[in-house]
Amino acid sequence: MAWTKLRKLAELIKWEHTIFALPFSYMGSFLAAQGWPAGVKILWITVAMFGARSTAMAFNRLIDWRIDARNPRTAGRHLPMKLVTSTDVLLLITVSLGLLILAAAQLNPLCVKLLPFLLLLVIYPYTKRFTWLSHFVLGMALGCAPMGGWIAITGKIHPATILLGLIVCFWVAGFDIIYATLDYDFDRKEGLYSIPARFGIKNALLIARLLHVIVVILLIVLGIYLRLGYLYAAGVLITAALLHYEHYLANPEDLSKVNLAFFNVNGTISIILFVAVFLAIIM
Repeated sequence: MAWTKLRKLAELIKWEHTIFALPFSYMGSFLAAQGWPAGVKILWITVAMFGARSTAMAFNRLIDWRIDARNPRTAGRHLPMKLVTSTDVLLLITVSLGLLILAAAQLNPLCVKLLPFLLLLVIYPYTKRFTWLSHFVLGMALGCAPMGGWIAITGKIHPATILLGLIVCFWVAGFDIIYATLDYDFDRKEGLYSIPARFGIKNALLIARLLHVIVVILLIVLGIYLRLGYLYAAGVLITAALLHYEHYLANPEDLSKVNLAFFNVNGTISIILFVAVFLAIIM
């Protein structure tokens, strides 16, 4: 019974989507250490990421469950289907938040001082109720991953941490806009805010494309600034090609492949960039 409940909670927070943020957190830590960080550091960075992401997803599901129940695309999620209870989710939030705070305390004082930025995790689910900039709030929340990875190693904020945060922010905002096209009709009917609902699907996809062009430019700037070399450049080139493919899949006339673009392509991008950074450092 307990194992079944844990499995349902893991499904609720979509543990497999950790692939979007965790490689970027490692990317920040490897760049800061200019090599393989100490084993204990990597352990606590991983615990912090697990805690932060689980807290964010659980909050999102709990805050939005009534909206999810009315949306045909999300009506099968665990809270609308009563596969887990609100108490279960609150317990998950408490444990996850505790793990994040514990990990921050084990890393360095600046990590603890920056914990108030956790408010982004709680604010994001509400933003779709009053602003179409909600995609950027999500981007800012995930942008904390590489910044946190760097700060966990050095205990300091560096210009590169800002670059890393912006790269992830615009990348996430772009693919979240693409994903939001699936809820275009529902969002307009419910009075929810998103860039597709505000500007239309075609214009929203153009905005997402522009954001991803900015991502590639910022990746190039990061490589030049940190002198990451040709292996990193190859990773950026592959990333640019994958982003182009993502937008090819997100056809405004046929949105049937958006889920493929959302998970498969973006999951691959995060891994490619981490591997490119790792190889650039060790070579």
